[in-house]
Amino acid sequence: MPTIIAIDRAGQEHRLAADTGQSLMQVLRDNDLDVMAICGGCCSCATCHVYVADDWLTALDPQAPDERELVQDSPHFRAGPSRLSCQIPVTDRLDGLRVTLAPED
Repeated sequence: MPTIIAIDRAGQEHRLAADTGQSLMQVLRDNDLDVMAICGGCCSCATCHVYVADDWLTALDPQAPDERELVQDSPHFRAGPSRLSCQIPVTDRLDGLRVTLAPED
């Protein structure tokens, strides 16, 4: 069971046990972190925006064009670490993944 390290908007660190096969968005929501995810994980909003720690960027699959477009439209976009958590499937290789919740849009 991978552990995800999530930093909330107040700067508090949370160590979250994650089931493989879930999206990162589901892990964050299931652990009561403030992720709206109003589209339910369909990649049609950006309310699950996170910043992935630089040393984890190469461990993730590349962004699909629709994810890239949505996240780039956010006023809190950061080239590189900005990702939509609904588009990151949890796998064993992500054990220790570190993300920070982006400010709400």
